[in-house]
Amino acid sequence: MDNSLIIVVTIFIVNILYVTIYTVRLLLTMKGYRYLAALSSVFEMIIYVVALSLVLDNLNNIANVLAYAIGFGVGIIVGMKIEERIALGYITVNVITKEYNLDLPNQIRDLGYGVTSWLASGRDGERMMLEILTQRKNERKLYKQIIEIDEGAFIVSSEPKQIHGGFWIKQVRK
Repeated sequence: MDNSLIIVVTIFIVNILYVTIYTVRLLLTMKGYRYLAALSSVFEMIIYVVALSLVLDNLNNIANVLAYAIGFGVGIIVGMKIEERIALGYITVNVITKEYNLDLPNQIRDLGYGVTSWLASGRDGERMMLEILTQRKNERKLYKQIIEIDEGAFIVSSEPKQIHGGFWIKQVRK
């Protein structure tokens, strides 16, 4: 294999590694995993210095710069996919339903989720509002379970910044 091709491929792979770690570290930082984020930043910087020095030492070849740039984009995608698979943290899922006869709160509780529910008013009358806290890794499964019970339910989720109290707070703190 030609030496210049080896350099291009190396720059591409090293930059994917760098940006993947960078992306995961950024997401860890945003979710409050400060020590894990700090540890990953050490590896991030080592890889960054290697990748940048390879590009700067070989600026005479536009393919090296392109490999660096394309590796950067691919690294972001890979980092986001990794974080999506790890699914750190918790989400709050809000559900609005008009189907009182389905007893959605108790059906969701029977599936192992904590549910708080209350009466709400919508444009077309009374609705039931449910709030469910769950781990992010359970988000898709929970959505599917809710839709199986009530396919007309309105569902929206968000990430809570802080969690305090509740019947399963000890599980959250682990």
